[in-house]
Amino acid sequence: MRHDPTMGEQAQDWTRRAALGLLPTLGLAACAGTRGAEPLKFWAMSYEGDYSPMLMPAFTAATGIAVDVQSLPATASHEKLLTAQAGGAMPDVLMLYNGWVQEFATIGAIAPIPSPALVADMFPGVLDATRVQGRDFAVPWSVAPQVQFYRRDILAKAGYAAPAEDWDGWLRMGHAIKRQRPDDFVFMLLLNWPDTLITMLGQTGATMLRDHDTRGNFQTTEAKAAFAYYARIFAEGLAPKALSTEIQDPVAAFAQGYFAIWPTGPTTLLDLHRRAAEIPAERWGTARLAGPHGLGAVSGLSTSLCVSASTPRPAEAWALVRHLSSPASELRYQRLIGNLPARLSAWSSPQLRAPILAPFKEQMRLPAAAPKVIEWERIKLEIQFAAERVVRGVQTIPEALAGLDTRVDQLLAKRRALVGAGTLA
Repeated sequence: MRHDPTMGEQAQDWTRRAALGLLPTLGLAACAGTRGAEPLKFWAMSYEGDYSPMLMPAFTAATGIAVDVQSLPATASHEKLLTAQAGGAMPDVLMLYNGWVQEFATIGAIAPIPSPALVADMFPGVLDATRVQGRDFAVPWSVAPQVQFYRRDILAKAGYAAPAEDWDGWLRMGHAIKRQRPDDFVFMLLLNWPDTLITMLGQTGATMLRDHDTRGNFQTTEAKAAFAYYARIFAEGLAPKALSTEIQDPVAAFAQGYFAIWPTGPTTLLDLHRRAAEIPAERWGTARLAGPHGLGAVSGLSTSLCVSASTPRPAEAWALVRHLSSPASELRYQRLIGNLPARLSAWSSPQLRAPILAPFKEQMRLPAAAPKVIEWERIKLEIQFAAERVVRGVQTIPEALAGLDTRVDQLLAKRRALVGAGTLA
């Protein structure tokens, strides 16, 4: 692992003062007394879980509080967290994808934040996604908006210095590249990752739910336009009809020119830098995603930190949240895994001034808003399944959207009953 200058004496001192500053009721003696206590439990997913242990020594040195980190597989973490809540076995601190905060707050699994100061320095759009009925239940930790990763050399041969910024231009550019490279594809849009399609739905102005978010609303002109554009990319041979299991090494595929444009998040930066021998940095760049009439809002997998409502050590748990979400910790994480800070103040650091990061910062000021219903993760899966049926020619767009509304209505039946009874706003 490369040396990280953010972990020098100055950064460690800042972290020490910040951590202790959140523990005024415990006092230094109590902090010292925790050295023999059970470690705090922290659960996180994916790269965040894998690399979180590297952020803990500074916290333990400052407070005397040990932390036991458990890294959860992303595909099974949602079920594991719900099982832990049902069984009274939640960790003290947990990472949640922002789309899950509403659900876990609604079932009483996470505690509201104790001080507005914890979220006083966040990108506003990111913070809005973690509010439930006007209360903050999570501290945004990292932001991962989608941008276009593109092959500079391949686009240049087709006459483009950078990717087009609107949908019509995207298709014209795609066909220009396809003429140059008829045996390869242009766009990488994996059928089991629906974020790009959900971005398209938002960009057309589609309101995916109606009647106080109790019914599906996919048989609209806007939703049809998004599905039609998405399906057209595949129908015209510009993207492979593939799942992530069929393209197991997208970095290698990108390096080999199998596709030229890859809408994805910032963790890809680290993958590309690590594999510079396969694809040197001068061959690729980043740009904001195209929209129907120009640049617009996009979706992405942003994450937040939460404290379990059942933790017996809330002051210590919130101290850990403050440490992990501090500018020093967020900047170190950016070096380790590529995810970008949710705190605005962290962006004044020289390490985030690289031109390759500029599209991410611009995009974070305009994140796409998702429906705030606890069923949203399951609705996203239904959108994905409907889109795949259209792309593979199993259903027409009207058939798929009608079926999607039916399935979403079924998912929202309990919510509809609660709203109808006046027990849910």
